[in-house]
Amino acid sequence: MKIRSLLLSLFFLLLMTISASAQRTIIHAGTLIDGKSDRAMTNMSIVVEENRIVAMSEGFMTGDDGDRIIDLRDKTVMPGLIDLHVHLEGETSPTRYLDAFTLNPADIAFRSSSYAKTTLMAGFTTVRDVGGSGVNIALRDAINQGYTVGPRVYTVGNSLATTGGHADPTNGYRFDLMGAPGPTEGVINGVADAREAVRQRYKNGADHIKITATGGVLSVAKSGDAPQFFMDELDAIVQTAKEYGMHVAAHAHGAEGMKRAVEAGVLTIEHGTKMTTEVMDLMIEKGTYYVPTITAGKWVAEKAQIDGYYPPLVVPKALEIGPMIQNTFKQAYERGVKIAFGTDAAVFPHGQNGKEFAYMAEAGMPVMETLKSATLTAATVLGIQDKLGTIEAGKLADIVATDGNPLEDVSVMESVSFVMKDGVVYKLER
Repeated sequence: MKIRSLLLSLFFLLLMTISASAQRTIIHAGTLIDGKSDRAMTNMSIVVEENRIVAMSEGFMTGDDGDRIIDLRDKTVMPGLIDLHVHLEGETSPTRYLDAFTLNPADIAFRSSSYAKTTLMAGFTTVRDVGGSGVNIALRDAINQGYTVGPRVYTVGNSLATTGGHADPTNGYRFDLMGAPGPTEGVINGVADAREAVRQRYKNGADHIKITATGGVLSVAKSGDAPQFFMDELDAIVQTAKEYGMHVAAHAHGAEGMKRAVEAGVLTIEHGTKMTTEVMDLMIEKGTYYVPTITAGKWVAEKAQIDGYYPPLVVPKALEIGPMIQNTFKQAYERGVKIAFGTDAAVFPHGQNGKEFAYMAEAGMPVMETLKSATLTAATVLGIQDKLGTIEAGKLADIVATDGNPLEDVSVMESVSFVMKDGVVYKLER
């Protein structure tokens, strides 16, 4: 017994010694936006051990021997940014529609790895991927396991649609290639299909569910805004997702499909282009978040004017819907709808996510609120506000910095100079 007790004592002493000798990282922040305060702070120190923030203090700490000092005294430091609407498997291109017939899953996987790294280097340390082929699930796992570099990914796998709906994977195909996609592929027709499709996403490893509650802009289908689910289907999706601990995001452009989705209990409305005051008030009542994606709207409206960039069926939808989103955002914000940050990156090139901040500010949202929409608010949508979204002791060390102060010039959000995710520095520009 004495030997066992001695061995245990030596073991705990060893653990204490290792802990005491673990290197700390001390970040000197000239300006700090912590994600929860309404004002910026100056001359702050942030202490990181392993992957967590363990302390914060006013002034610039000198540190102990072995501590790593990161000098960001001439920069603005803030929490790692969160984009709730990205598609990491692809990117805008005139050949996008042809790619479905020429790219193998391995091709998509390698490209997605590149897009993920670009996203992280833009300061977005966490994203919600809201639809792909399912490669996004493997990408999430590869990042988590250290095989590739990218943001922390929460993914829906592939979106759910009705036959011919916005996320039907064979829209626009030749008749003999269309087949009849079903719940396994994410296409549902009826309550039983709805339940099966949610369960299949869970089985595939998805974190959450995405539905296309209305038509969409870039799908090769005529309507961009017609409702595409009946209430019993929507109720079945939301209820089944809830049973599996998953929330539901709803792509929606038209008001009727949006209204049905909100009534069914979705957590977020994506795009929301033709949102009415009735829908806004319903969202406020239900606590539904709005993820506007203004950048994508501007991009498709611009590219639709280039002959051949989009299929002919897509062009009129892009020209109509694209320019509307920023004004809808303005109205929703003024009405009091909860806003969470999302861009639809892939519709425009990955890495340009930061443009969204300027568009939100341009429409009347104070810059500090735009930053919170991409930090604490977005973390709350994902249910991870206890881990991310602010810079404070106990949170994961996701920290980014810009050379200028976004409260003075919001365009600096388009180019971050420092990125730390989970306590690891991925980018440090002097």
